[in-house]
Amino acid sequence: MTVSEKNNSRKMFPALTLAATAFTKGQLICPEAPQAALAGRSNVGKSSLINALAGRKSLAKVSAAPGKTRSANYYHIGETGAYLVDLPGYGYARCSRAERDRWAGLIQEYLKSTPGLRGLILLLDARLQPQKADLELLAFAASCSLVVLPVLTKTDKCSKKEAAACARAWGTHLDQGSLVLTSAKDRTGLEKVWEAVFTLCEIWPAAPAT
Repeated sequence: MTVSEKNNSRKMFPALTLAATAFTKGQLICPEAPQAALAGRSNVGKSSLINALAGRKSLAKVSAAPGKTRSANYYHIGETGAYLVDLPGYGYARCSRAERDRWAGLIQEYLKSTPGLRGLILLLDARLQPQKADLELLAFAASCSLVVLPVLTKTDKCSKKEAAACARAWGTHLDQGSLVLTSAKDRTGLEKVWEAVFTLCEIWPAAPAT
């Protein structure tokens, strides 16, 4: 992607503004508002992708250590009244079982009790074969009758052949044609993610002024 293409892609993206954080089930907000949720294993690159989608470097905190996101973070999508919601990372083995259970409980409560939730964007590491924790969340989303958009992250860190192999492996669990390949570093696939959010939430924000 050229510098010009990167700049043009940023112009079409709406602003993201952190509106609220929820560490407990009781702190979850705005259940009726249109929402698209982001979920993925710890260290899948959720924070980096959010920053890339927002065209900002530090909207979401990025850490080399997994398990940084421990709350549900609500981001306003421009002036639309809709939210992009960043859920806690899951599958991080180095925290306590009690902490993992708390995160899992928060994710499950959000997914099953948010009537405004229009779909789940499930982030999957393009370098890995399907993981148990991802399959469990996929099954839970299906039990909630949620639309799931699978997104492969970190495609800049593996070859096209490796990313294709990962996509094929996921094809046994979901529609391979629905997979979106992304890289926060290279800014590839971001338009497709935003288009999915717009479609799910039935919004189409105006591009920021140049």
